[in-house]
Amino acid sequence: MAMMKVLNEGYVRLVDHMGTDLTVVNAARVSYAKESLELSDRDVRLIQFLAREGHTSPFRHAILQFELYAPLMVCRQWWKYVVGSAHYEGTGDSLEAWNESSRRYITEEPVFYIPQQHEWRSKPENSKQGSGDAVAWELGEKHMRELMEYVELGLTKYEAALADGICAEQARLFLPAYGMYVRWYWTASLQSVAHFLAQRLEHDAQKEIQDYAKAILELVKPIFPVSLDQLVPSQV
Repeated sequence: MAMMKVLNEGYVRLVDHMGTDLTVVNAARVSYAKESLELSDRDVRLIQFLAREGHTSPFRHAILQFELYAPLMVCRQWWKYVVGSAHYEGTGDSLEAWNESSRRYITEEPVFYIPQQHEWRSKPENSKQGSGDAVAWELGEKHMRELMEYVELGLTKYEAALADGICAEQARLFLPAYGMYVRWYWTASLQSVAHFLAQRLEHDAQKEIQDYAKAILELVKPIFPVSLDQLVPSQV
């Protein structure tokens, strides 16, 4: 399946999917014992109606499965969409699944996200969260090098603990967590994916998760062009 690189070491891979825009149409038409064999203009109007009027259950019959590799700070923010998916807008969407790699079991070489000199951002002027403009190159250079030194120190202590026979699930405490890349599978309905995109493609979302959302959109758009055009209209 298709894969897109994100940040310096991360990626999004579309592992599998079930359905197309026609799946949404036929899930809705079954109420009248009807079925479409090819997507028509009438079917497009039906998808438009379903999205406009909030009839969302047909969008939950299409499923997408992704493999993701991202810094922990992105992963944990993403997780909120799994926790909340059974409740938002009263949908009762219980089709989400999440399986993540664990350093209780693996000791592969840790990989860390380290922003380059031009990627460090200032704090926002009028908000307690988010970020502002890029800082000066020299300041970015300073903090890039300090982060590299911090990561190297953590790696050294992690490897020393393993060498001393400390179990992996405790040795990982030495690893600088938020920038460390983790790998996971995310399986979700089309509606849940669209909800994630609508939230994380917004201009005020954290830039790093925006980058992943853009990759998700590019991978999903060819499969569900009509549905995404209606569910995430400002982004398609």
